[in-house]
Amino acid sequence: MQGSSGAAEVRGCGPRVLVVGGGIAGLGAAQRLSQRLAFPYLRVLEATDRVGGRIRSERKFGGVVDIGAHWIHGPSQGNPVFQLASEYGLLGEQELSEENQAVELGGHLGLPSVTYTSSGRTVSLELVAEVASLYYALLDQTREFLHVDKTPVPSVGEYLKQEVARLMTDWTEDQETKKLKLAILNSLFSLECCVSGTHSMDLVALGPFGEYTMLPGLDCTFQGGYEGLTSRIAASLPKDVLLFNKPVKTIHWNGSFQEETLPGETFPVLVECEDGDLFPAHHVILTVPLGFLKECLDTFFQPPLPPEKAGAIRRMGFGTNNKIFLEFEKPFWEPECQHMQVVWEDSSPLEDSVLVMQDAWVRKLAGFLVLPSSGSVHVLCGFIAGLESEFMETLSDEEVLQSLTHLLRRMTGDPQLPAPRSVLRTHWHSAPYTRGSYSYVAVGSTGDDIDLLAQPLPADGADSQLQILFAGEATHRTFYSTTHGALLSGWREADRLISLWNSET
Repeated sequence: MQGSSGAAEVRGCGPRVLVVGGGIAGLGAAQRLSQRLAFPYLRVLEATDRVGGRIRSERKFGGVVDIGAHWIHGPSQGNPVFQLASEYGLLGEQELSEENQAVELGGHLGLPSVTYTSSGRTVSLELVAEVASLYYALLDQTREFLHVDKTPVPSVGEYLKQEVARLMTDWTEDQETKKLKLAILNSLFSLECCVSGTHSMDLVALGPFGEYTMLPGLDCTFQGGYEGLTSRIAASLPKDVLLFNKPVKTIHWNGSFQEETLPGETFPVLVECEDGDLFPAHHVILTVPLGFLKECLDTFFQPPLPPEKAGAIRRMGFGTNNKIFLEFEKPFWEPECQHMQVVWEDSSPLEDSVLVMQDAWVRKLAGFLVLPSSGSVHVLCGFIAGLESEFMETLSDEEVLQSLTHLLRRMTGDPQLPAPRSVLRTHWHSAPYTRGSYSYVAVGSTGDDIDLLAQPLPADGADSQLQILFAGEATHRTFYSTTHGALLSGWREADRLISLWNSET
């Protein structure tokens, strides 16, 4: 197939632009382009029957729960998600307050309201605070290797464990307290796996870890659900831009494709959908999750991607973080409780678990958030990451409910604790067009791979400009894994096309 010169061939009607994926990156790109007269032919191909992608809210438990993205991380003026949410009137007074915006957390999560152990005891807040202080001091150190030639160890996990082992030698408490401190640290490691979207911090590269940038602001949620934001963006798009249930099978690029209705017109890209529909285009903005790209890499592009870009996709990390919602008739927790930590007394980050997955998956649970109650409904939200999280997806609701009822009875020391009334959990690894939750910089990868993924094709660009452009959280070097990184990446690629067409005209 011969390359086509893209912009030069369009005859006064503007380019055909396709956006693949209706998550916040794709919607952001489409909204930006639709505001320009130069882009009258714009379509968003969404594989499912809804917009939002990994932003997903559901009406449940007498209110709305977020199945996907939970918080605005760093809700302050430098965060475009916060700015849009403010503009659309989706945030409350407290979230918008200058005090909230000025808070600098530095990636340190707040202390739990209560810490339960696997033998039914509660741990003193003083001991939990002491261990958390030690842990976050070490975590801060892991961000300091960005500009060193060679890191002492390859991964964040190895560095943390090495330093814990070193500091342990100075601990003066009795053996039982030392073991409890290690168990609390292990729970914090599990929590960090949820934050980083990984199975183990041993998989997260130490050198680039400090490149991830944290914005100021006290992380906040959407009272009416995160999807309110993507729904508002979608509603701002012109009629007929969004096409649902259009999963893409193959992107044919660097070609010369024609359409019967436009004789003589050629297009460098042809998007082939699973249902057989064909969409010729001058430009495609691809916003699918990295997990999907990893799975479909060998068949999704024709011709195949250049080896360097395919290599970046293979090297980068993409893991699973799931939520498990439990509904109770009556709360067993105190009214002021916001966050429960679960600590397994026989666990340590310095020892690998040898338990079988069927029995051990529940031990990876990082703890529970208490969701704001609505009337007579009381809900806990548990977070679980990694292979245990993926195993949980294969179980039935009944099995999950049974395991967590047993866990809650064990940690509260109350064998008569009433079972939850119902359970709802997420399945991000099984979701065919997602295949996980979000990206991280894996051992063997660097921020350069993120930039490589973000580079448009063809790479030389001179003759056939900007055929496939790449957006999504995994393409933002400093805000990967976040909704604001995804939104900014969509804007970035829209602006790239706007610049091209400004220069052409």
